[in-house]
This record gives sequence, structure tokens and C-alpha cells, in this order.
Amino acid sequence: MPELSVIVHGPNTQDHLTGLLDSLADRPLPDTEVVVAAVGDWARETARRHAPRVQVLPLPDGTSDATARTAGAARATGRWLHFVRAKDGLPPGSTRTVAERVAELPGAVDVLLLDHLRSTWRSSGLPSADGPLLARAGRTDLALDDSAYLLRLTPLLGTRVLRAGFWRAHEDRLTTDDEPRAALAALLLADRVAVLPHIAHEDRRLRPAALPPVTPDRHYALVDRYESLLDLARERPAVYTVLYEIMVRDCLRAFSRGDMPEDVAREFFHRAGAAALRLRPEGHRRPAGPEGVRRSLLEEGAYGKYRAFQSANRARRAVRSTVRTGRRRLGARIRDQQYRRALHRPVDPRLAVFAAYWNRGVACNPAAIAAKLAELAPHIHPVWVVTGENAALLPPGTDHVVPGTRRYWEVLATAKYLVNNVNFPNAVVKRPDAVHLQTHHGTPLKRMGVDQLPFPAAAQGLDFDALLARVDKWDYSVSSNSHTTRMWERAYPSRFVSLDHGYPRNDVYYTAGADDIRAVRARLGIAPGRRAVLYAPTHRDYEAGWTPRLNLAALSDRLGEDTVLLVRGHYFYDGAASPLTGPRRFGRVVDVSSYDPVEELCLAADVLVTDYSSIMFDYANLDRPIVVHADDWETYRTTRGVYFDLMAEAPGPVARTQEELTGILTTDAWRDDGAEKARAVFRRRFCEYDDGRAAERVVRRVFLGQDEASLPPVLPIGERTPAPKPEEAS
Repeated sequence: MPELSVIVHGPNTQDHLTGLLDSLADRPLPDTEVVVAAVGDWARETARRHAPRVQVLPLPDGTSDATARTAGAARATGRWLHFVRAKDGLPPGSTRTVAERVAELPGAVDVLLLDHLRSTWRSSGLPSADGPLLARAGRTDLALDDSAYLLRLTPLLGTRVLRAGFWRAHEDRLTTDDEPRAALAALLLADRVAVLPHIAHEDRRLRPAALPPVTPDRHYALVDRYESLLDLARERPAVYTVLYEIMVRDCLRAFSRGDMPEDVAREFFHRAGAAALRLRPEGHRRPAGPEGVRRSLLEEGAYGKYRAFQSANRARRAVRSTVRTGRRRLGARIRDQQYRRALHRPVDPRLAVFAAYWNRGVACNPAAIAAKLAELAPHIHPVWVVTGENAALLPPGTDHVVPGTRRYWEVLATAKYLVNNVNFPNAVVKRPDAVHLQTHHGTPLKRMGVDQLPFPAAAQGLDFDALLARVDKWDYSVSSNSHTTRMWERAYPSRFVSLDHGYPRNDVYYTAGADDIRAVRARLGIAPGRRAVLYAPTHRDYEAGWTPRLNLAALSDRLGEDTVLLVRGHYFYDGAASPLTGPRRFGRVVDVSSYDPVEELCLAADVLVTDYSSIMFDYANLDRPIVVHADDWETYRTTRGVYFDLMAEAPGPVARTQEELTGILTTDAWRDDGAEKARAVFRRRFCEYDDGRAAERVVRRVFLGQDEASLPPVLPIGERTPAPKPEEAS
């Protein structure tokens, strides 16, 4: 009996079924079967091209989604059922991940919840809003009465994997053409649910103009949906209240879209209002403010008053928007005039402006360059651009400006040198006698710049014309290896000069001594003789928020008393960017997300565990073990785009699951001969120019004007001596 049956059902709408079946047939799995309930001749012919790897159940044109699902489930033999509409998609590797997860679930679990991507006719691979809710649930199974917030997940049946016995027991209630009703009913009927907070489904939303017109009955069915669902939750107060809130929200949203004819809108409003009044939980209080007014008018059935309230709100918003726009334009004009006046002043050859990570503070390559600049060219005065909230965290005596202030625009207009590891704002003018130095902040595994064009999930909101206008201001681009040089020149096509000098932030990996390492470990509370594992995952463009990919408490328990787990969240997430006074400790798990600089964490660690973060390229300079945890590599590679296959060129052992990672770290696999050989190959390729003197080379070339031949040569990798390992330092 297979562990999982994927039931693909429906017509081959806009030929989406072809790509879906191609992805499933590409890597067949022994514990998974695929049943295609193919509606219509085109779907049948498409499915039969993939036989015998898929079972084909031909169904006549016009067969409803509910009937097709039921027919497919009757043919399926798996312990778990994953229903996927033919128009939707399955990200690479997701079916294998789902099959592995359901295999480990206890028998009491009826439903496994998944995360998903959204795609439309104009964009693909957009993150859902479900990630934070799924992450909140964790990996333990739970009852809906204790986690009613899960009802707020997007109601897609494709993000619910159902135990076959559960489906058969409730087939009559789950068989409906109203997919959101079936998705919510599955949660309400389940005894226990579990979560897989990984992307395992793609919801493709077809262009509305390509769909049949919405009839009045379809609008009214929204109210019927929630009336029937609330009946299922009648004796469960916490669940009932959340479901009632969802009903009112969805009814108001549907009404506010304005796509109903007037007579239908009036009838819908009265039906929704009657349901909201009749089904309101006892003692339930409406929210304050405009939302409370809306609900009150809905319950009263006051259609005319509600329309007037809508019109008044639109008018108020229009007035406020006009006022805000006027203020912004006035402020922008004043700032622009100040900046333009400053641009007429001479460039100051003794002034350098530094910024890092969108003005977070003194960090990364700019910080290492500024430190070396103070040593080799003390006559050049550095000014840092820092946000107001981060200004208090600057080292004492750091001269700085806050974005938007008068002095900010003055120093940007008159500085000879502008140094950043991202980009300065579009409004910054490139003066002919000013020097812009782009240091970057990592070696590229993922696609960057114009190479993101084929990957909409990565390029959301990115204005490529504006990006290239910023790139055209670069005079120099710093690189740590020839791979990076080639990729930057490809991703950012312009006339800048590549500085193959190494990353200045990596100098410390060759200059730090045993005392430095002992001091860092003491600050982190790592006792001598203990192994420190640094876990540093990266950001996923296809996720709306941070999704934990490991059960850190369980991992720490398995690693034992002699191991400390340092956890570094990516700075894109709020929790990682919030300033703390020091590391937060939870037993042997230490949250170091806000500990700066990150280079000290690397010096303190005996081994790095990461996924696709560029920290692996920097850490490799220390010649210490690296383990890659790549549970979603196929999804990441497909949605983000990559420059090389990390699975084939990893710097050490690769784990695809938490169990595999635990096995590597609890044996010698993390540091055996195979790991050492892989790391040596990786270091030769990606630590090419880093030898401890990168900052000096950059300062001498850019700020002191020395030619390439007079710079300190890059040492061959065999002649470099990295900082001592923690066991050597102790």
C-alpha cells in the first residue's frame, strides 16, 4: 500500500495539467501513487501520455470537481490523499516531502496542513500569508479547539492532505463543488491535525475573464457555506467564534468588491446581515471604530446606510490622501532644493560616506574598509548613514547622519567617496569627481540583478530600469572570487571596475587569534570544551514570513549536553533585526539573531549549519566543517533561481531532513574525510581572493589611488593560515 495518493482531478484548463504531470513524473517515488481523474478528452489524452507512471480515470466533459475528486479517491489505495486540481501545481520535491511527513504521523492525525504559493496569469511563485500561522503551530499534532486560528488559513483543499480513512468516514460532507467549504469542513471534522510548514502546493488563479460568469446563486452560496459550517462548530465555542468572524469578514469583503449587480448586491447584503445577526455568538462584541459600524449596519440590514457609509469613507480617504500627498510633495521639494544647492559645492576629497544593509549600522564590508581607512588614510573623515532607531547602537564617537535630514543630503552631495553594500537611493546624483564603491554582502548562489527577471517570486516589485540606473553609478565592485566577479558582471551589466581583492569583512578570519576566539565564546556563554553549532538559515522569497525549518529544541536534545546551538535568523525578518542587549538563551539553544558582528559568531563556532545562505562562503575561510540542511532545495532552486547546483558542489555533507541532520551531527560525518575533501574543493573555488589583506588592497586602490601592481598580492590558498579552531584556542 503506498503511503500517499496524489489525486489530480479536473479538465486540462489552459494546458496546466501538462506541466503538473510532467513535474510528478519527473521523479517518481516508491511510496506515492498518482491517480488522474481526467475530465474531458484533452485531460484524458494528456494523462495517458504519462501512463503507466500515473493511473488514468477518464471522466466525461462537464464532470464537476466534487464528482471527479470522489471518483479519484475511490480508485486510490494510499493511506493519505492529496487532492490537486488539474489547473494547480506541485513545486519540485514537495510530494516527496509530504510523503515523508505523513509516514511519521501518528494514527490519531486526520489532516496534514501545508503551505503554498500563489500564481496568477501575470505573476507566479508569490508567497502565501499562511506561513506565520503554520509556523505558530509547530510540528506537533494538535486539536482545532486549542488552535482555532488555523481556520484563518487560506481555504484550499490542495493544502490539506487527508487520511484516507478520515475521507471515507466524512466523504458526504467533504464532497462539494465549494472548495473553501470542503477545506474548512476538513478542519472542523478532524480529531487531530498536523502541520508541514513547507511549500507543497501552488494555487494557480485563472484570469477572471477566462472563467464562467458568476451567477447570483454563486454569490448567495457564500452565506450558505458558513451557515452549514457553523452548524458543525455549534458546541465548540472557541472554534465557533473564529469561524463566525471569518464569515462576517468574507461577506463584507465580497460585498465591497463591487462586482455584483445592484439587485444581487442588495439581496446578498440582507442575507448576510440576517445570518450575521442570527448566528452571532452569545456575548460577542463588535470591534470598535469603522469596522464595528460596518458590522452594526450589516446586522441591521441597513443597505442604504451602508452604501452612504462607504461613500463617506471613500471621500474621507481621498481627502486624507490628498493632504498627505501634498505634504510629501512639499517636503520632497524642500529636500530636493537643499540637495541641488549642495551639489553646486565642491566635492570634499576628505569626506567619505558609508552605509550597510539599508542603513542598519556599522557592519559588513563597509565597516572593515572604514577601519582600515582610519589606519592608512586618517585624513579622510567617515560619516555613516544610519536610521534613527539604530543610531543609539553605534560605537561611541561614530559620526553619522539620519536619512532625510538636511545634513544627510549635504554629505551625500559633497562626499568624494560613497561606500555601500547595497545601493544608495535613486535620488543620489553621481558626480563626475565622486567615487562610488559597491562592496556587496555575499557570494551569489541565488540569482541576482537582471538574472532575476525569469523568477517573479524573487523579483517582486523590483524596478529593473531603476536598478540598472543605480548600478551605472558604481565605479568599483568588490569581489571575493572569480565566480562572483563573473556573476556580478552578468547580473549588473555596466562599466564598473571589478576589484578582485577579496571581501574585507573576511579579513578577520585570518587575523583573529586565540585570545579573540576565547573572548567571543565567553561573551556567548560557551564553556571551554563544548562544541558550538552555528545554525544560520537564509530568507525564502516564496514565503511571506519566517518559517522554522527545524525543531531546535528536539535537535538540541539529540545533540546532547556538550553542544551549544547558536541560532542566527536572517536580517529580513523583524525578530532578527530587533536590537537586543545580548544573546537570548533557551537552555542550550542561544538566539544570536541580533548579535553583531556575525563574523564573531563564525569565529566562535566549531561547525556551521546553513541552507543556501552566503555565510557558507565566508565561513569556509576558517576551514571548519560546514553542513548543508537543504529540505526545500528543489523549491528554492525553481522559485529563486541559482547559479550552480549546491547539491553537487556542497562544502560538506548535505541533510534533506532533520533526522539526517541529527545523524550527521551525532556521528563523525560532519568532519570526516569526505567532509574535509568537499570543503577543500569549495574553498579553492570560493575563497580565492580572501587572505586577510582584502581591506588593505581596497583602501590602497580606491582611496589612495595606487595601481594594481603595487598592491599586496593575494596569497595562494595553501600559504594562508586561518584563525585557530576553538579547540586550539582553548
